[in-house]
Amino acid sequence: MKLLQTANELRVALTASSEALASGHCNCPVGACPGWESVPEDRWPTAQMRPLATLRDSERDEPTFEEYHPDGTRYESATAPIAVAFFPYNRCDLWQCDRCKRHLLRYTEFGGYYIDHRARVVDAALIVD
Repeated sequence: MKLLQTANELRVALTASSEALASGHCNCPVGACPGWESVPEDRWPTAQMRPLATLRDSERDEPTFEEYHPDGTRYESATAPIAVAFFPYNRCDLWQCDRCKRHLLRYTEFGGYYIDHRARVVDAALIVD
């Protein structure tokens, strides 16, 4: 999977894989996901999701848990910036739905007693450097 390390590389990846929306929306079990939402494995439609790239740099030391919210947004906010070098984006893979052509970021949250798969639809207007 190709490694994307900058906001510009993410924008280019979105453009390179863009196609007209097949239906305007997707009725897959992932849901809308404008902000980070839990999407358990049984709701992730593997057969229609295509991996495009990763934002996880396996050669870098432990990625930061620092978040980027210059305008006071929060992690779960639908208007939170997508900042590639910051948490949780630095732990994500980029996927595309074959049905609706949406791009989604996905990562796994590992808590003390749980594993939580989370997804967020990529809004190109929110990608920041």
